[in-house]
Amino acid sequence: MADDRDARIELRRGDPEAEARMRALSSPLRLRVLRLCAFESRTNKELAELLGVNPGTMLHHVRTLVQTGYLAAEPTRSGAHGAREVPYRATGLSWRTSMPGGSYVLVETFLQQIEGVADEDLDATWLGLKLTEEHREEFQHRLYQLVDEFKERGPDPDGDTYSFFSALHPDDNPPRGS
Repeated sequence: MADDRDARIELRRGDPEAEARMRALSSPLRLRVLRLCAFESRTNKELAELLGVNPGTMLHHVRTLVQTGYLAAEPTRSGAHGAREVPYRATGLSWRTSMPGGSYVLVETFLQQIEGVADEDLDATWLGLKLTEEHREEFQHRLYQLVDEFKERGPDPDGDTYSFFSALHPDDNPPRGS
């Protein structure tokens, strides 16, 4: 049986904690930070360099993610020239968070992630389906199960990092009923 750490978190407008979490996940830059910190801890400076933003701007985003529980600070370490650095790691909370209106942010994040990816390194699939409501629910459930299974396995220690993006939506081209 799943414990509370596995339960889906439904964010609802009007709840101050939920509103803060929705704002935290409303930024493609913050979603990219979570991806970068999913498998390896990174400092504010490292994140700023990887994403091409000012360290002060990055610190604002990192603090937002820490305050809402999506990032956690790890023990400080010594950096270059003995400077004190705080590495951050994604907590995995975002995987369980369902956010109203979050799909467009995910699409924008995906587009930012693939900017500059060589065509031969991008394998995209687009499929049209005609399904009953029952079969649409089955398809959506099985796809989520597969993705969740691979997420729960954890990273392969000697593996390469990849991103996966999928979208299921009604297709109004041609209009429904045609």
